[in-house]
Amino acid sequence: MTCSSTSNSFINKTIDFPSPAKINLFLHVVGQRQDGYHNLETLFQFIDHSDTLTLTVTETPEIALLTPIEGVNYDDNLIVKAARLLKSKSHSRLGVKISINKILPMGGGLGGGSSNAATILVALNLLWQCNLSLDELSDLGLSLGADVPIFIHGFSAFAQGVGDDLTAIKPQESWYLISKPECSISTKEVFTAVDLPRNTKKLELSALNTSDFINDSFHNDCQTLVIKQYPEVAKLLAWLVEYAPSRMTGTGACIFTRLSSYQEARSLQAKLPKGISSFVAQGLNKSPLCSVIAKLSQNK
Repeated sequence: MTCSSTSNSFINKTIDFPSPAKINLFLHVVGQRQDGYHNLETLFQFIDHSDTLTLTVTETPEIALLTPIEGVNYDDNLIVKAARLLKSKSHSRLGVKISINKILPMGGGLGGGSSNAATILVALNLLWQCNLSLDELSDLGLSLGADVPIFIHGFSAFAQGVGDDLTAIKPQESWYLISKPECSISTKEVFTAVDLPRNTKKLELSALNTSDFINDSFHNDCQTLVIKQYPEVAKLLAWLVEYAPSRMTGTGACIFTRLSSYQEARSLQAKLPKGISSFVAQGLNKSPLCSVIAKLSQNK
């Protein structure tokens, strides 16, 4: 397969693409596979807080990340790896210049790196005119990380397997205060920890017929481990739950707190202890990337 480079209206155009965060409304670890990965049951929802990736398609084949991320080796950056992966799959003769305005915290459990990789795959599939399906892109993305497929498909979902078996679901699009203590947490360290719970009972699908996923019927198995090892996460979580339902997302360290309005979220944000970074965002059941791609597809 070769991408189309003739009559490509995107060449030399500079276009911005959102790369949104996600939260895990719950995260159950229901088993461990022979390959070392874990079988999960989780509910992904997007939030309206995004990195921005700026892409310029070039007629020369080079892939250039103009804004390297501090502390991340260039060749290990998921943005670069995703672009190279699509080029290898599609044999595109085109290249791209990439810049990122990164506002999502690293090591926070918001899926920023996976979202960046997914945005690159989806955006370049359009800009290079590769015409891969979302399922094909998802298969590529899974090799980069278990969270990449949800960002490629772009809808809130109950996820099983390693996080790639997706069933669309529409939880309430609540307002959240997202807060993070002064620590970053390695996903690999959490999932390789000996005392991570790995035998949570699988959910009956009927359990998902609820509007409240932040209750005692659901939990985050990673949170149990993290609050033991990171007292700053435990302290912040204990403080937040006094005000409203709160839970850690992913492997942490970010905690989301559900509020009834933007104003309530901002009010609680103003009360946060010193040293806590935070932002207010609304839950989204459709990724903002979908709208951008749809609009560009109509105009190409």
